[in-house]
Amino acid sequence: MPRGGFGELEQAIMQVIWDADRPVTGREVIDQLTHSRPVAYTTVLTVMDRLTRKGILEKHPTGKAHTYHAVQSRETYTASRMASLLGASGNPTTVLLRFVEQLPADQAERLRAALQAPARPRQDHPDREPP
Repeated sequence: MPRGGFGELEQAIMQVIWDADRPVTGREVIDQLTHSRPVAYTTVLTVMDRLTRKGILEKHPTGKAHTYHAVQSRETYTASRMASLLGASGNPTTVLLRFVEQLPADQAERLRAALQAPARPRQDHPDREPP
C-alpha cells in the first residue's frame, strides 16, 4: 500500500476499476476516463503499470490485451489507509475521538451498531455494506 495515497490520475483509474467490479482492460479504463477528462492512452497504461508494480492492481494477459483488477476492494484499501494514518498519529485515541465527532449522525449510528454486533464470518464480498 502506498504511504501517501493516490495521485489524481491514480484515483480516477482506481475509481473506474472499483466501479467495474470485474477485471477491465486498459482500453475500458481509458474509455471511461475520457467521459470526464482528456487522457493520453500511454499515460493511463503507464500509471496502471505503476499501480501494478506497487501491488495495488494485478495484471493478467487476455488475448492481445491485458486485464487489470484491484488487489483490494475500495473499502479494504480505505480501511488500510485509515489504519496507517491512525498508526502514524501521536495519539490514536484522540484521533479516533475527533474522527467520530465529525461523522454525520447516521454514519455514527451505523458505526455504533457495527461495533456492538457479534463478529460475522467473512463472505464472498465482505466489504459490501448490507442493503
